[in-house]
Amino acid sequence: MSHPKVITRDLAADRLSPLFSRIPESENALASLPVDLDQQLQFTSVGGLVLTERRLLAQEADGQLREWPLEEGIALRQHDHAGVGCLELVDGQARLAHWRFTLVQGMPSRSFISAYEQAQARLAGKALSFEDDLNPCPRCGAPLPPEGTDADDCPACQTRQVSPPSTWVLLRLWRFAHPYRLQLLGGFLLTLASTAATLVPPYLTIPLMDEVLIPFQNGKQIDSGLVLLLLGGLLGSALLAWVLNWARTYLLALVSERIGADLRTTTYEHLLTLSLDYFGGKRTGDLMARIGSETDRINVFLSLHALDFATDVLMIGMTAVILFSINPWLALVTLLPLPFIGWLIHIVRDRLRTGFEKIDRVWSEVTNVLADTIPGIRVVKAFAQEAREAKRFKDVNTHNLEVNDRLNRTWSLFTPTVALLTEIGLLVVWAFGIWQVSRSEITVGVLTAFIAYIGRFYTRLDSMSRIVSFTQKAAAGAKRIFDILDHASNVPDPAQPVPVPKVQGRIELKSLSFRYGSRSVIRELDLDIRPGEMIGLVGHSGSGKSTLVNLICRFYDATDGAIRLDGIDIRRFAVADYRQHIGLVLQEPFLFFGTIAENIAYGRPDATREQVVAAARAAHAHDFILRLPHGYDSLVGERGQGLSGGERQRISIARALLIDPRILILDEATSAVDAETEGEIQKALDNLVQGRTTIAIAHRLSTLRKADRLVVMDRGRIVEVGPHDELMAREGAYWRLYEAQARNVDTDPQIPRLPEMPSAHAAKP
Repeated sequence: MSHPKVITRDLAADRLSPLFSRIPESENALASLPVDLDQQLQFTSVGGLVLTERRLLAQEADGQLREWPLEEGIALRQHDHAGVGCLELVDGQARLAHWRFTLVQGMPSRSFISAYEQAQARLAGKALSFEDDLNPCPRCGAPLPPEGTDADDCPACQTRQVSPPSTWVLLRLWRFAHPYRLQLLGGFLLTLASTAATLVPPYLTIPLMDEVLIPFQNGKQIDSGLVLLLLGGLLGSALLAWVLNWARTYLLALVSERIGADLRTTTYEHLLTLSLDYFGGKRTGDLMARIGSETDRINVFLSLHALDFATDVLMIGMTAVILFSINPWLALVTLLPLPFIGWLIHIVRDRLRTGFEKIDRVWSEVTNVLADTIPGIRVVKAFAQEAREAKRFKDVNTHNLEVNDRLNRTWSLFTPTVALLTEIGLLVVWAFGIWQVSRSEITVGVLTAFIAYIGRFYTRLDSMSRIVSFTQKAAAGAKRIFDILDHASNVPDPAQPVPVPKVQGRIELKSLSFRYGSRSVIRELDLDIRPGEMIGLVGHSGSGKSTLVNLICRFYDATDGAIRLDGIDIRRFAVADYRQHIGLVLQEPFLFFGTIAENIAYGRPDATREQVVAAARAAHAHDFILRLPHGYDSLVGERGQGLSGGERQRISIARALLIDPRILILDEATSAVDAETEGEIQKALDNLVQGRTTIAIAHRLSTLRKADRLVVMDRGRIVEVGPHDELMAREGAYWRLYEAQARNVDTDPQIPRLPEMPSAHAAKP
């Protein structure tokens, strides 16, 4: 059995020093866990837990210090939702305390829980079995993968089905409806008035039958004035109902469109705030379907079906009141099918609820195939895989058809059953009404009015039953939307961001570590980059170069350690403010559909044409841009279609030049071009790096010949740092990389020799 490792005062414990100061020398600290979010889900550099042999100590984000003894019955539990983890201390009756953290702390928190349970068991004099030492999942109790594996979540939890959406999730849409509450109130009043107007005509049939038609059939003269009055009432109520229905439909349609637009905008804005790891686990087609079709479905539900449902409820309620006021016994017979219809709706609703969400997931598979194939159509055609992609689309489309067919079998049985019950109810009313007429308990006019009201009553009842499917579709869509909105970024803004000062460009990496799940990628890395210095990152693939750049850009947050810009931890800056000072040139430049000028000015939309041209000149892109049919106003296809790789790269360099960043990141900026194009790009890069702190990644070592220092990485660590000549003289890791690349150049006639690089012998003193 493994025991918790005793934790001494190290860099991870700096933020928990108030807790360690309360531990006497006779008491050992067994484990510590920094907590990086406060209760408002804002990033904090204060707070965490320390476990000793006898107690649990906690420092809250507000600085408050608390402690609990390791007593039996007090347990630590962990759960996570929407990208935010929560650690709870419970005693079986209530929650004593809880702490929140980003999921980069997921594995450390589980290890902390395991250490807590072992310490608790030892204090109670219990022996731990082998199963107890397997680090069980705090959510389901299943053993978690051992430390050091690539898995970062409980396999048992991952295989569980996602809980079906509840209809109550639609109530969360009130957040978006609240700004339009006055318009919604007006729409409700119009609905009430229009419903009341539609209930007037059946009531007027009572005097029309009993005082006009039946007396005329018995030989009496027709009262023309009464007939005109009753017919005028029927016409007036119809016109009034039409005007009120038009007004409420138009008003609520406007409101629902605005609610849908706000929902789409809010979801998209929130999506843009999420960190890169969220997008790494999602398909483009799925996210497009959520923001597009799901919000459209909710919009249709709000504008049509929710309005119809409110009208149906009002119609049924008001009709029931009128029926009971006319004849209570006949009204009771009329309402007889209601319990059976309600029971049917309850049974079918659960099946529809799970069915519609499954349909949404399957439909997202269809859109995912489209999102994969259409942008990659050149690769599809280049490898002659049209038939394969057509089959893949056919398979997912067939799966979508099968899922819909299964749901339609349930729905197709439900609707006719409701119609049958309503017809039976109408038959019962006829029979009971005729019996009452025969006993002179009601008149023919009353029975006629009842039949008219019942027709409207059962029509609305049938309409309400049909709304069940639309409601469940909207609930499924709302759940998928709120899954995005509930997801918190793993790179949160601080509660009180520090203004970014005038950036000098000094970057300090202190004991930096980072893990993808349980896989360690960066390990205890220290590096000090001076303002204006150019650093070249070299190393084998997988050595951690790109991950290090991602951490500096704050696409991810470090698991341990810190990155400081001019002496200030970058996590204290607002993310957007910090990134405004970073220029990024990627190996595969991404250009948006639009003009050349718009792509260059993407980072500075307010830039003048003169500034755009100046940036293009500095990037050595001006000449080829002028050769295009419309110059700077030439349209660039999606992802830069129509331009060569070197042309796209020079436009991306011009884009970086235009924002004039103090920090420049070059990630394999010349690796995908030929030697001649590389020369053009290198000239542009020479202009770009002047006066800027530059971090360049390159496999082709010749592109780093002007770097002030080369940083050699291997397995997440820095193994060598220094200028080219010095590293070559050492004959270490860099020398081996250089020699291996030189040998490849010598043996491959298609690859030009490395220019302007001194030989290994010349580099030696």
